[in-house]
Amino acid sequence: MEQLAYKIYIGIDVSKAKLDIKSDEKSQAFTINNQKKDFKQLNKYFPTNKQTILVVLESTGGYEKPIVKWLLSKGIPVAIVNAKRVKDYAKATGQFAKNDKLDAAIIRDYAVTFAKKLHLEEMKGKLEEKIEDLMRRKKQVTSLRAKEKQHLASIQNAEMKRSITRAVKFYNKEMDKIEKKLLQVAAEDESIQARFDLLVTVKGVGLTTAFTLIGELPELGRVGKNQIAALVGVAPFCRDSGTMKGKRTIWGGRAQVRTALYMAALSARRYNPAIKIFYDRLIAQGKPKKLALVACMRKLLVIMNVMVKNNEPWHAEMI
Repeated sequence: MEQLAYKIYIGIDVSKAKLDIKSDEKSQAFTINNQKKDFKQLNKYFPTNKQTILVVLESTGGYEKPIVKWLLSKGIPVAIVNAKRVKDYAKATGQFAKNDKLDAAIIRDYAVTFAKKLHLEEMKGKLEEKIEDLMRRKKQVTSLRAKEKQHLASIQNAEMKRSITRAVKFYNKEMDKIEKKLLQVAAEDESIQARFDLLVTVKGVGLTTAFTLIGELPELGRVGKNQIAALVGVAPFCRDSGTMKGKRTIWGGRAQVRTALYMAALSARRYNPAIKIFYDRLIAQGKPKKLALVACMRKLLVIMNVMVKNNEPWHAEMI
């Protein structure tokens, strides 16, 4: 979406139960319930040309999703920003006091200052949202199964071991059901199915990584390599000062996607010949293993971005 000259900046501090909203410099922040039926109270702040509004809020692990979806359905530009960046901005401006209304004001100030650098959210289709929800549940089940397996290693009582074994089998069945449902959802849409089929042509990229990218990164194939790397948080940032050359580090971005890419890179460095050569070359140059693996993550992401953009399956010459 092309960013216009915004006239109204709205900062929203999101919590599970409520939204604290700061709509301009002069008026006080106000609070509404974080429920769809209450969102219409915001309509009084929206002009006819909704493209001149910018609403900015922090990622809160999912509590922001209802309001973001509602705003996008109204055609209102929305940006979700990293909470640490807003916190650092508050410190830089001398704002050390903290409550929800002050947070909303700081988020608004951040939006005014950095509006041109913010990435606008895109409206997801119903099937993409369904994939996102299924992947979130898959992550929960994976975590529960892992905890049960940890318990199994430390329990000596035979009856308790049988109980844990039953629980693990249950979670395995749930995992199978979720994965089958993901494939069914993909089959309902030619575009989603085509993206999935392209992504899994990459050795090291399986069902989890492919559906994470589809559900959590709708920008894949629509933006350039630097922007897609920054969105995910695998773009290296320099830490140089004077003659000192600091280590490049990655920071921010979408944690879910980054985790999936990490697992894909671990697999690809073993089973994908092109990625293995790339990884081994970095190690031979003296790069730390962690840095080399992050470079593989970025390489995979950039290649998959091109694949989706050009509707082109994987081939080794892409490295």
